[in-house]
Amino acid sequence: MVRPVARSRGRETVDIALLIPSSGPAGLFGPSTEACATLAVEDINAAGGILDRPVRLHPVDAGAPLPTVAAEIDRLVRTGRVDGVVGWHLSNARKVVTPVTAGRVPYVYTTFYEGGEDSDGVYMVGETPDQQLFPALRWLRSELGITRWCVVGNDYVWPRETARVTREFAWGGGIDVVGESYVPLGGRDFGAALDMVRESSAQGVLLFMVGADCAAFNRAFARAGLDERRIRLSMMIGEDVLYAGGAESTRGLYTASGYFESVVSPEGMDFGSRYTRRFGTFAPALNNIGESCYEGLLLFASLAEAARSLDLRDIERHAHHVSYGGPRGEVRVRGAHTTQPVFLADADALHFSVLAELSA
Repeated sequence: MVRPVARSRGRETVDIALLIPSSGPAGLFGPSTEACATLAVEDINAAGGILDRPVRLHPVDAGAPLPTVAAEIDRLVRTGRVDGVVGWHLSNARKVVTPVTAGRVPYVYTTFYEGGEDSDGVYMVGETPDQQLFPALRWLRSELGITRWCVVGNDYVWPRETARVTREFAWGGGIDVVGESYVPLGGRDFGAALDMVRESSAQGVLLFMVGADCAAFNRAFARAGLDERRIRLSMMIGEDVLYAGGAESTRGLYTASGYFESVVSPEGMDFGSRYTRRFGTFAPALNNIGESCYEGLLLFASLAEAARSLDLRDIERHAHHVSYGGPRGEVRVRGAHTTQPVFLADADALHFSVLAELSA
């Protein structure tokens, strides 16, 4: 049973739990997500805050054991320490957080994910497969003739569910999924997955792996020579993963996202330059995963300002009017999700080069 929220009285700030990974396989993304969230709060506060109150973040490690994550978010919400939750984290963390936020506080989930989330008060910045993965598969089929794929993923909800909906899409999309292999989070035994790829008829590998696991698999894939005849489409990857894997592991590597630093637009270029000025030349690599936390906080602020309230029912009544301008251009709320351009890119050594804007 979800316990009621003890609303803080007289607090002069809007307090948000920032749920991002600082440990575990996704911990590789922690520095960039924290930096982008910090920049977002500074920008929001410079513009007057939320509801005329400055914003304050309370970081929570999304890489901690799941019961610990759920208990910490529940404590912060139940005691009135926070007015909402924002963050980039894995779907298995989202699954334990939604039961303790639903109907209580707004929760903005910034990760592209498998789709289907409908918990009360949850809003999503990230792309779903029909916005991101399926258009990328259609483009690679049309432009490169890639129709046969195998799946290599971590063994948890996002890879498993994304593979399931991909099989459904493939049945009517002129695409075949010819094999699947899953590795535990944090695992480094890729032998079965590499053998499956080698022995299959696949022209490409759909890579649903996380952070450091993805970088380690890419190194193993290249050492095995499997990058000579097969491409990879990796759906949770940023420049920090390229750096961790090394330039020799990125041949034939593609991804799709709503944000790349290399997209030439006034909004994106301004964001990149401000990020570098704020955090310096040796800042965490700016990537789509970190940037999503900036977007998530802009969305949270926009939802609250449109409703002139942090109450879920007020936000729900006004959400369909919400839009904001950010590094991705104009973003609009549609239901519990957002609409935005999505781009396909390939890896050029340690950077991503945008090839096309995808059509959903």
